[in-house]
Amino acid sequence: MGILEIFLNTIKDLWFESGFYTMFGSVDGLKSLAMIAISFVFMYLAIAKGFEPLLLLPISFGMLLTNIPGAGMYHPELWTGLNELGEHVGIDYGRILHDGGLLDILYMGVKLQIYPPLIFLGIGCMTDFGPLIANPKSFLLGAAAQGGIFFTFICAALFFTGPEAASIAIIGGADGPTAIYVSSKLLSGGGAIDTGTIALAAYTYMALVPIIQPPIMKALTSKKERLIKMEQLRVVSKTEKVIFPIAVTLIISLLIPSAAPLVGMLMFGNLLKESGCCARLIDTAQNALMNIITIFLGISVGATTRADKVINKEFILVMALGVVAFSLGTACGVLIGKIMCKVTGGKVNPLIGSAGVSAVPMAARISQKVGSQEDPSNFLLMHAMGPNVAGVIGSAVAAGVLLSVIHV
Repeated sequence: MGILEIFLNTIKDLWFESGFYTMFGSVDGLKSLAMIAISFVFMYLAIAKGFEPLLLLPISFGMLLTNIPGAGMYHPELWTGLNELGEHVGIDYGRILHDGGLLDILYMGVKLQIYPPLIFLGIGCMTDFGPLIANPKSFLLGAAAQGGIFFTFICAALFFTGPEAASIAIIGGADGPTAIYVSSKLLSGGGAIDTGTIALAAYTYMALVPIIQPPIMKALTSKKERLIKMEQLRVVSKTEKVIFPIAVTLIISLLIPSAAPLVGMLMFGNLLKESGCCARLIDTAQNALMNIITIFLGISVGATTRADKVINKEFILVMALGVVAFSLGTACGVLIGKIMCKVTGGKVNPLIGSAGVSAVPMAARISQKVGSQEDPSNFLLMHAMGPNVAGVIGSAVAAGVLLSVIHV
């Protein structure tokens, strides 16, 4: 065999082993190509349009990596919990550590529910619950906005299994980490949808808050209601701010133990912030740790978005139900705001009810924006922050309720 023949055979072998050959030589390869194209779209939305870039960009790049044929960075068969006979035996984490790729290892933090609570720790360090403490009635608006979750759960149950319906419904809370937490506990990875599908829908709609919410808010309120100016909030003492996270942790964890991981870490972060004596811990939690976990969470969740989970009718239905959940949550918050407006004799602007969804602080800014369009001197932001941070707690509680109801 001559040198030229050896060279040609080597080139031939490299071609047949390459991802290009797999991509263009089979139906599965073409599906991978389509998923890579979709990842480019989400990268564009994150970079050029600023749609939730901190998580949408890692998710979209994880989608790119997992759909490169032959890369071997993520192995979905390791996550189904099924043995060779098709029997459900649970996920073998030892096998994943031995046989898994880089993204499999990182995804363990999602399936073991490590990343979302740590994200909540960072959120707690950055959250001021003062507006909520100053106006406890905001809890009602934050709770009302979770109505979209439970209405959608009922609708989704007509088309999906209980765990899948709960995972879809939690999108209505407009809280990405919570949606990932619930879906990672309920979905095995062997069904029509998985955590990546849910995360993609959740962050897409979180990014579309400025587009989805204003028409609903304007349709459900009158000009007179949108012009209402609210009284300035009282000053909240440091003692109140320190007691609040401890009390909330105890009460919610005792009532709904399954909500304790999210609520507990959220309130622990807030206690660090309000204590005034843990500057180094606060800096780490809201900066270095938060950024590291965000990268790991995004890229590993993106790894689950393979062609068989996205290019199907179930994904379209998930996206449709997701917008229903989010829209109903916004509407429920505004409608309860209208009731509070009537009960208080016009002291509550119903627009702040839309901030009851958990997209902090974006939803509160939308309340301010819509109100200022009617009267530039009307400042609703701090009033809207009360329902907004209540929505963070509310979405975690709703997640706990769903996890308590659904058994897998």
